[in-house]
Amino acid sequence: MSDSTHAASTLDAERGLTRAIGVLGLAAAIFNTTVGGGIFRLPGVVTELMGASAPWVYVICAVAIGLVVLTFAEAGSRVSMTGGPYAYVELVFGPYAGFMSGVLLWLLGTTAMASVSSAYAGFIGTLFPALSAGVPRALVLAVSFAFLAGVNLRGVRQGTQLIGLVSVAKLLPLLILVAVGAMAIAPANLSAEHAPAASTFARTATVLFFAFMGIESALVPSGEVKNPSRTVPRAIAIAMIGVTVLYISIQLVAQGVLGVDALAAAKAAPLAAVADRLMGSPGRLLLLIGAAISTFGYMSGMTLAMPRALYAFARDGFLPRPIAAVHPRFHTPWLAIVVQSATVCALAVVNEFEALAVLANLSALLLYAMCAVAAWELRRRHVQNEGTTPFNLPLGPTVHVLTCAVIVWMLTSITVEEWRAVGLVLVVATVLFLFRRKQA
Repeated sequence: MSDSTHAASTLDAERGLTRAIGVLGLAAAIFNTTVGGGIFRLPGVVTELMGASAPWVYVICAVAIGLVVLTFAEAGSRVSMTGGPYAYVELVFGPYAGFMSGVLLWLLGTTAMASVSSAYAGFIGTLFPALSAGVPRALVLAVSFAFLAGVNLRGVRQGTQLIGLVSVAKLLPLLILVAVGAMAIAPANLSAEHAPAASTFARTATVLFFAFMGIESALVPSGEVKNPSRTVPRAIAIAMIGVTVLYISIQLVAQGVLGVDALAAAKAAPLAAVADRLMGSPGRLLLLIGAAISTFGYMSGMTLAMPRALYAFARDGFLPRPIAAVHPRFHTPWLAIVVQSATVCALAVVNEFEALAVLANLSALLLYAMCAVAAWELRRRHVQNEGTTPFNLPLGPTVHVLTCAVIVWMLTSITVEEWRAVGLVLVVATVLFLFRRKQA
């Protein structure tokens, strides 16, 4: 089957979906799937690893994610099928590469969402100790996922409206912290006497990269985006510029107020410690509530995005066809939403944040590399949506090459155990792919 025939048949399968996501809706989805619970914890971790040089790691990550999102913007403006990165890679390199990128996307999104959901349950447990463990903790997660699944079952428009509301709510405590803390920064706390080794920069950037991930998941429902050639690049730019400015401001305030040693010592809840220093117990309570809202916002964004990956698998025959069912009234992939929500809820109940974050990081870097190469090839083949003008990177292939180079540099910090864990998942996925192909 030719690329054009395959793309046409895939688009025919998506006629039941409603294109209702605009620039602000998609930007809010990217923002929500990026700004999760990690930013409430990572400033302390980064400072422990980097000392006073910690803010520079944010700059490195901003450059890295900037290169990645440029390639995503180009690919997303050329391919509007549901599946996002999975669709980009499959269209260029065929079913096996597409399937493996889809597995990485699903693994990344599912483990990241489960880890942040576990953190969400922890924040709720801190606010209400009776819900901190055991059956009460599991019920908190189950009720939360049931609510989010129900909202998204009723329509993609309802899902994006919820995301927009949560975006405003979770930003407020962070903005208050930055505004109040900016006046209390001690410049000496931001002065670095010497730079850490390059290997330390690479490892810290890889850890911090978790806070910048999310765009790949937010682009999964591309089949429901209005005018993707215009919407995708603009939404990415709005969201990622805002995320980068927010993150660097938070690190500068946290480090400037507490100092390196105190911030590193408070790595379990560094922003709550900053708020306590600035505003006392009410400030700490505000940040804990903000953390719960932020993680819930992340969960809402991922509940919108990740079921579409299962939908895309089933649509292309890699999972049972019923998972690709579109609700006749609400026009949403309802069964995929139910299956994904139940899976993530189960993982969050039995795992902690840290245990799942490592798989998410490595999966993201591998997926980003595949998408950078796919974007290059889509450009070379002049693939584009009918009747639209795609977004073309000003420096052309140079951006794709730089993206791959930065990713390879970050991958040098991955441990053997981390490679083994993701490699096992990919081996199992390959066996599944071959089995399904044989049965087809």
